[in-house]
Order: sequence, then C-alpha cells, then structure tokens
Amino acid sequence: MPRKSGSIPAYSLHRSSGQAIVRIAGHDHYLGLHGSPESREKYDRLIAEWLSKGRQPIAVTVTPECGLLINELLLKFVDHAERYYVLDGEVSKEVVNLKLALRPVKNLYGSTQAKDFGPNALKAVREHMVEGQKLCRKEVNKRIGRIKRVFKWAASEELIPPSVFEGLRTVDGLRMGRTTARENPPVRPVDDQRVDATLPFLSPHVAAMVQLQRITGMRPAEVTIMRPCDIDSSGDVWVYRPSQHKTSYLGVKKEVPLGPRAQEFIRAFLTRSSDAYLFSPVEAEEWRNGHRVVARDPNRKTKVYPCELKAREKRKAAAKRRPSKRPKRDHYDTASYRRAIKYGIVKARANGVQILSWHPHQLRHSRATEVRRQYGVEGAQVALGHARADVTEIYAERNFGLATRIAKECG
Repeated sequence: MPRKSGSIPAYSLHRSSGQAIVRIAGHDHYLGLHGSPESREKYDRLIAEWLSKGRQPIAVTVTPECGLLINELLLKFVDHAERYYVLDGEVSKEVVNLKLALRPVKNLYGSTQAKDFGPNALKAVREHMVEGQKLCRKEVNKRIGRIKRVFKWAASEELIPPSVFEGLRTVDGLRMGRTTARENPPVRPVDDQRVDATLPFLSPHVAAMVQLQRITGMRPAEVTIMRPCDIDSSGDVWVYRPSQHKTSYLGVKKEVPLGPRAQEFIRAFLTRSSDAYLFSPVEAEEWRNGHRVVARDPNRKTKVYPCELKAREKRKAAAKRRPSKRPKRDHYDTASYRRAIKYGIVKARANGVQILSWHPHQLRHSRATEVRRQYGVEGAQVALGHARADVTEIYAERNFGLATRIAKECG
C-alpha cells in the first residue's frame, strides 16, 4: 500500500535481519538492532535531516566508533557549566536553559562523533525545534545560539577541531516571515486599569511588588530579591543596589532610585532583619490562610450543622500538620511572582471581575513608555538602566503624538 503524501516514514522491522529500517524517498536505511535506543536515535536523526532538506533524498554515512562522541562532549560541558554559571554559591538558571537547548542534540546525534557535527546537523536540530517541539522563532534562535556556545567552548578546550565551530557559525538565525516557526506577540505595556483591578485580589506582598515595579520599571528578578541591607535610605531619595541583576557578571553596578511613593510601598516590610528578603511567600501564605473565607453554596437549603463545622476544623488542622510537598521559599522568583499575579486574576474572575491576563514584564514596558513620553528616549534609558538607547526602544512604545500633530498640520 503506497504511503500517504506528506506522512513521516515509519520506523519498521526488517524481519530477515532483525534490524530496524526506514524507507526515505525510495531508499532503505538500516538503523541497527530493532528496538534499541541507538536505532531510535538514528531514525530520529534521519527524519530530522530529511525534513530540514525539504523532504529530499539523503545520503547516510557510517561513522566509525572512535573519537569523542556528542554525548561525551555534552557531559563535559554540563560539568563545566555547573561550575562556571554560579551566582552567590548557587547554580544559575542558565544551566537549565543550556540543558533544554542541548536535549535535541543529545537525542538526535548523541552517539555520533563531535567532530562530524556540522551545519547540516545543526539545521536538522533547528528543524526539530520548529516542527517537533513547536517553539517560537525567537526561542529557537536563542537555543541555537546556546548550542554554538557549547561547541565554541569545546574548540577552546581542544576537544574538537576549530573548523567545527567555524562551520556552525555559518548557520544564520531564523528570519521573520522566512520560516514556518511561529511568532510570539511582542510584550506590550499593561494599562493601569487592569493593574488596579487586580491589586485587591493579591496578597500585600505581591501587591507591593507590583506597585513598586510599576513606578520604578525594575525587572521582576530585581524586585523579588530586595533586602533592607541593599537599600541606602540616608537621603531623601533612597537607592536600591540589587545583589544580583542581569549584567552583574560583567561587573556592571545597578542602582535604582526610590522616590517618596516607592518608599511608601516598602516601608512596612523594612522591619525585618537586614539580610532577610522583603517579600516572603511564607508570609503571603500565612496572610491568605488568615483571610480565607469558606463560601456557602448558594443552592444549599439546609443549615450548616456543628458536626460539619468540626469536620472542617479537623481538615484544616490536618492540613497544617501535613508537610507540604513543595515548601515555600524565603523569597519569590520570576516564575512564582508571575504565578501569584495569575492567581489573583483567576480569583478576581471568580468574584465577577473580568480582567484580561497580564504579567510582570509588562510593568517594565509600561514604565518605559510613560517615562519616554515625558522625558524622551534618554530619560527612559537611564530610568531602565540600559547601556544603549536602542535597547530602550524595545521596551518603550513610540509616542505617536508628534507624528499625529505633523499629519494634522502638514498631511
């Protein structure tokens, strides 16, 4: 029975030899022992290369079992990364990002020699990210950049010939409109009405972070790690110096001025020890437990009997005694901060307040747009702490007021 047009060639069994086989464009490719991990890997690799070349016939070369394999190279790099990407004694999230980027390389080319990993192999990995993992274009480009970084390190350690990395550098990033990879919408500012409608449904800790970030334009990661010892309150305008920030590894110092309004948002949280984080998920959970109200079913006609109230109290006491599967941390991170806002929006909708979803990164864009409108690009640049004005353009929405006036008067 002929194969349907556009379908993926199947992983099959060659009965007489016991090997796995796949037929691509009329040519049989033997993959090794049927059902073995090596044969599966080789099948995935062939399909990825076939797709990356526009479903054209491909030639298969047999790689001798010698030299440094991709799997061995990746293990060496991960060991290096866990020692290199460290902040305050902890492994940074960049290691997680690197592992995610390297996963398709391991799955498709793990048992091949590292010196044979060329531009076509990288394109096959990229095609797998687009078609198999359904990643957006920008994320694909980021992950391909991380893969190139791994081979750059390997070349510097003389684990592979420098020509391997030079070959990978020739693979350009995906361009908008010239790829089937999906596009994520750009981050837009969030209007104050949505933020104000969400605040009553947030804990005081999260609400303070939201208001502070909205008025200062800090990154979410900088707001979540605030401590009293990082704040200089000697002047009329306080100065916050984050212990960690995006460019701290470059030796760049970050200072965030806190005016009177920003000071009011954090004043109630400054009573703790100097090295404790201002915004604690543990305290926020305690606040929620103290303000949680059990809503009565509006369709219920019978009253709530004392035995049911006692049962509720027993369940609450048992829940407190039962250890949490995932204990709360001493401070928020970017992900938990975002989830806390999402929880507030869901809670608002449950109470009849319809709010469109938004996330903390939009607050930075809102502040950049507001400052640019009043003080220009240079004002937005210094307010956000950017080294270059072209970076600020990404965050600050253009003010079309002047263009509108020109069109009105001259157009």
